[in-house]
Amino acid sequence: MLFNSLEFLVFLPVVFALYWFVFKGRKPQNFLIVAASYVFYGWWDWKFLLLIAFTSLCSFLSGKLIGKSEGNPKKQKWISFYTFQAKLFD
Repeated sequence: MLFNSLEFLVFLPVVFALYWFVFKGRKPQNFLIVAASYVFYGWWDWKFLLLIAFTSLCSFLSGKLIGKSEGNPKKQKWISFYTFQAKLFD
């Protein structure tokens, strides 16, 4: 799906309406955005969905680790650096 396609012209208002008028609360809205992102990128080429899911999982887990090590900036920097390096060579 390209940004200048007819599919996107329909996709964006539907996701926008669902986000603001159907899903209330931060967690359901975040889930909708993630699901809509997967649909958007999967529309282009479904073969990359596993790679996007893996990257999302790694980012989520590194965020959780950084949150657990609150008060220890040295450890947080190490987690951030390691995650950044892993994504560079992914």
